[in-house]
This record gives sequence, structure tokens and C-alpha cells, in this order.
Amino acid sequence: MKRFHIALAVANLEASISDYSARLGQAPSAVVPGQYAMWRTDLLNFSINEMPGKAGQLRHVGFEDDSVPGYSSSIDVNGLMWELFSAAQQDARIVSTYGVPVNC
Repeated sequence: MKRFHIALAVANLEASISDYSARLGQAPSAVVPGQYAMWRTDLLNFSINEMPGKAGQLRHVGFEDDSVPGYSSSIDVNGLMWELFSAAQQDARIVSTYGVPVNC
């Protein structure tokens, strides 16, 4: 499956989890308390990081695609980072970057 990925910075993780869960119609797939949350819907891979000084800013975009062999990233002509990864690769990066998530 291929999903579009969007990563945002948020001011308050708990308030944002509540808001985005209502907007997406489901609880997050993974939460690292105080740091990170991620939702996987049928079409979207959406993640948020608690970064109060950058709240509302787009961090990066990309695609989750289980057919890709490895993680890659590139910068587009506008300076925006694009990532390409499988679900398993993202899950491993979450653990290595933030710690073990609480799966919802």
C-alpha cells in the first residue's frame, strides 16, 4: 500500500492528538508520550511532533510505500524535504528516534 505522508510540528501533543483523532476519525497508530504521534489511515500517514516553537509548521512530506527497499530522503526545488519509506522502516525509525511507542 502507498500512503501520502505529512509531518507537522505542534504546540501541545495531547491537545493535538485529541483534535487530529477527531478530524481523522481514528486514534493514532503509535504515540510516544510528550514527543510524537502517528496515524495510518487508508490513504494517509500523518505524524506530529511536539515542537512548541515551530507549532503549525510543515516538517516534511513523502510517501509510505511497502514496496521500497530502504529509507531515502531528498530536498525538492522549494527546499522541502521528501521522505520515502516502508511502514516497517518508519516503525524502526520511531523507536530509534523517540523510544518505544504506545500503540493505540
